[in-house]
Amino acid sequence: MDQFLSLVFAGGFLLLIIFTVTWVWQLKTKNAAIVDTIWSASFPMLAMIYFVLIDGYAPRQLLILFMVVIWGMRLALYLFNRTIDQPEDARYTALRREWGVNQNILMLRFFYFQAALALILSTPFLLINLNTDTSLKFVEWLGVAIWVVGVLGESLADHQLKAFKAKTENKGKVCDDGLWYYSRHPNYFFEWLIWVAYFVMALGSAWGFVSLICPMLMLYFLLKVTGIRYTETHLIKSRGQAYEDYQRTTSPFVPWFKRNKSLR
Repeated sequence: MDQFLSLVFAGGFLLLIIFTVTWVWQLKTKNAAIVDTIWSASFPMLAMIYFVLIDGYAPRQLLILFMVVIWGMRLALYLFNRTIDQPEDARYTALRREWGVNQNILMLRFFYFQAALALILSTPFLLINLNTDTSLKFVEWLGVAIWVVGVLGESLADHQLKAFKAKTENKGKVCDDGLWYYSRHPNYFFEWLIWVAYFVMALGSAWGFVSLICPMLMLYFLLKVTGIRYTETHLIKSRGQAYEDYQRTTSPFVPWFKRNKSLR
């Protein structure tokens, strides 16, 4: 337990520095959306810290490090390319308007909340690194398999959306191509599946079951907070009837077959 707490402290201290620097940076650029990139990149950083500080079973530690770095950096680079040299995301602009003269201190508090959430969500990485068992269990390989599906699915969904938006004739239209034909938010679904994979892999380690909180938290945020709810409110305003028709026929989260448009 002492080692666990010391590692949590080390990870928390690292995040405190990173997110404070990010906050200072957004004071200059007036673009708080950079925190999305930093939040994604914070997981590979935490995984590296745990890998360096823990003397566990090297093959298992290298495996989870590889998984977190590949997933986290791909997502971070995707978000960075979407943010750099672009106007601030409407979510953060709305927060600035709501917070008014207190926006700077409240934005710092928001950034620290992101840091705390990242630390909590890194629980499976920490538990997996602490596992000194010299063999990989079936449940760990199952987690790897789910992770592969999640990363490939999320990458494909992001690529399909980017390709759709790149065509001038699609401006103002609803993306209904590829995975987006079967789900209104396939990127969110596969992102959640990745967190399920980390939880499943952690079940092979002591206290791994406590990391169930991670996919549960992600599901809550994706469905009820910054994910589907916010995104669809914005898309209804910008796409109108076309998006409402899309909502009636297409699964909101889990990729599935189309429904009859007349069903409400």
